[in-house]
Amino acid sequence: MTDAILVVNAGSSSLKFSLYPSGKRPTKQDLLCNGEVANIGDGARLRGTAADGAALTDHTVDAVSHQDALTHILSWLDRHFTDLAVAAVGHRIVHGGAHYAAPVLIDDAVIATMRSLVPLAPLHEPNHIAAIEALAKLHPTLPQVACFDTAFHHAQPSVATALAVPRALAEEGVRRYGFHGLSYEYIASTLPEVLGEAADGRVVVAHLGAGVSMCGLHRRRSVATTMGFTPLDGLPMATRCGNLDPAVVLYLQEVKGMTPAAVRDLLYRHCGLLGVSGISGDMRTLLASDDPHAAAAVDLFVYRIGRELGSLAAALGGLDAIVFTAGIGEHSPEIRRRVLQQAAWLGVEIDEAAPFGPRLTTPASRVSAWIIPTDEDLMVARHSYALIAGAAEM
Repeated sequence: MTDAILVVNAGSSSLKFSLYPSGKRPTKQDLLCNGEVANIGDGARLRGTAADGAALTDHTVDAVSHQDALTHILSWLDRHFTDLAVAAVGHRIVHGGAHYAAPVLIDDAVIATMRSLVPLAPLHEPNHIAAIEALAKLHPTLPQVACFDTAFHHAQPSVATALAVPRALAEEGVRRYGFHGLSYEYIASTLPEVLGEAADGRVVVAHLGAGVSMCGLHRRRSVATTMGFTPLDGLPMATRCGNLDPAVVLYLQEVKGMTPAAVRDLLYRHCGLLGVSGISGDMRTLLASDDPHAAAAVDLFVYRIGRELGSLAAALGGLDAIVFTAGIGEHSPEIRRRVLQQAAWLGVEIDEAAPFGPRLTTPASRVSAWIIPTDEDLMVARHSYALIAGAAEM
């Protein structure tokens, strides 16, 4: 029987997973399978896919909770991978606050800290906690590892993380944290393979998906990023507003009479691409639409990326390369083209013959641009392996 690491990424109505052998530091080639239980609570389905993309299973399951979903996943893995036993579980955790600059083994203190951070990541943190506690009930002795999206940004200088608030609030943790850190960490680890000697230069990575952020890297470390105190900040997203004058919140409460809960729901679930277009938060739908409101949402998305690109280039003191990653970044040639056209002032020269990459710019371009698919699950697997292996050697 061979040990394996299960990677879990819990959403509000879904639970995604990946499986890796744990005998050595995992690589992309070590992925055994991935999948998800979708629509937890109403018509749930378990889908499993092999590393080569072949479907392994797609069937309905009775899952009204994360515990039910995990029960079905573990049972299916036991049946399909009879020579493997899950020895540890790694979780992608969105917010680690000021507490965690590295992955940790989960215990009651870690869960308590995560509960205190729920107001800062209300769409994510409760689901992470639910998955952790569900696994603890099913397998109380199974080691669980928390890998935080905020950890990668702890290397930023204090001036980049400070907010202009009273010092007492700052000391309580009101500051910029940054997110999508596992994605940025993976991209940073692959830069030498793609950029060669330029990997340690000034690179802006655009993580463009349902959640959207950008990060400026120098020597493959985070220097500045667009998200701040919470994952609500920065660029417009599928349904999240991104950067917003704080007085808008005061207006909604004092003039429109909205409760804090209603404001939270509006800003997280009804703004962004969905709010501007009135149609959808899915970029594919918007690009295919003839509705002028859809076009307005796309225009705003591209414009704001261009502004943040200039800001990050300023924080880096220049720019050597741009990297696109995540769903939109990896799969939308139109958005990449428009972003790069807008960046011509930085010295970007698009290679029209290579719209699908991996390199998107000409050899003469002063700033190169690339597509690099991200792999957050692999980073979680690597961190989990390192932590579990280290604990076993102690």
